[in-house]
Amino acid sequence: MSRLYLRFYLTLLVCLVLFALAGTLVMHRAGGPVSQASEALARVVQNALPPADAPLAEQQAAVTRLVSGLSANVSLLRADGTPIATIGMPLRLRHAAEHGGPSPAWVIRLPDGRCLLASVPIGFGHPAHVLLLALVALALLVALAAYPIVRRITRRLERLEAGVTALGTGNLGARVAVEGHDEVARLAERFNDAAARIESLVGAQRSLLAHASHELRTPLARIRMAVELMKDAAEPRRKAGLERDVAELDALIDEILLSSRLDAIATPATTEAIDLLALLAEECAQYPDTTLEGEAAVIAGDGRLLRRLIRNLLDNAQKHGQAPTTVRLHTTPSEAVIRVSDAGSGVPSSDRERVFEPFYRPAGAVSTRGSGLGLALVRKIARHHGGDARCLESGTGASAFLVTLPIRLTS
Repeated sequence: MSRLYLRFYLTLLVCLVLFALAGTLVMHRAGGPVSQASEALARVVQNALPPADAPLAEQQAAVTRLVSGLSANVSLLRADGTPIATIGMPLRLRHAAEHGGPSPAWVIRLPDGRCLLASVPIGFGHPAHVLLLALVALALLVALAAYPIVRRITRRLERLEAGVTALGTGNLGARVAVEGHDEVARLAERFNDAAARIESLVGAQRSLLAHASHELRTPLARIRMAVELMKDAAEPRRKAGLERDVAELDALIDEILLSSRLDAIATPATTEAIDLLALLAEECAQYPDTTLEGEAAVIAGDGRLLRRLIRNLLDNAQKHGQAPTTVRLHTTPSEAVIRVSDAGSGVPSSDRERVFEPFYRPAGAVSTRGSGLGLALVRKIARHHGGDARCLESGTGASAFLVTLPIRLTS
């Protein structure tokens, strides 16, 4: 059972049942069951009355003495229901009262077969029924009174769960209302404090990252200018190496800024209808030994970010795989699927999830080309659009990168 409030509720009802059983056991231990008390009362009443075959006047007098001072209608009946003695209005058994006459509120059957009826309760008429009705009534009252209390407590826990879920999905501004002064309220306060600290720390980290990346632009521009000024005096090989290093540093700064920007916003800032097949064709045309297969798919998204996603996938195949590279696009009723594979040795199964971590390089990797953020950005952009990115086995020993994007057109 997954609902916490139902667990609380059923626990309370089980405790009530155990209480009833314990009460019944104590009652038996402390003097016998109620039914025995009823039998004892019937024996006492019979001993106080004349025998069943005594004259009617004697039985009438005995009944009058027995109920002296009691303001009630009382009747003494034979086993067949015929009256023997009556005080006040005659009473009849319930099955006979349906055909006329009032029914009694209390009936006791004497051991000799006679019945003593009264219009007011005198002893235990039906002890088992009374006990059962009392327990049922008690259970209903407790159930009705406990449900709103239990539900109120667990509803606050459900709101706290929703806040934790929102925080886990990236909504750092998620907070929950603090209600009451109990443990749940204190837990809500601790959650709000922790969420505020996390938001502050992540905000400071993003701000530092963005400012550091911007500050790196200035020395990078000076290095580029120095390279241009020394182009006549420098050796061509050294100059080419410097230009390549500057280009890699520039790409790294650009990708750091993009990663920081994706962390700061939950959804694409601009959304438009994108012809995904056309976008793939434009990017694949810039890479040698790359073929494209697929069907038309139009999705809603940021064209600039989606272009970066495709370009990073192709760059990864060119730098870390082997030609040829194959790109396939197919659609389902709900999503478009991009599959990029090459003829390389593939990614080990233990690294297929870690390759999407920033700056991760497999153990023993020889190639150091690339910024280390390419695949991390692929996954971030895909999830930014409501999709995802995975690394799978292609079936030929190599690996394939699979990107799913929801087909959600703009209105």
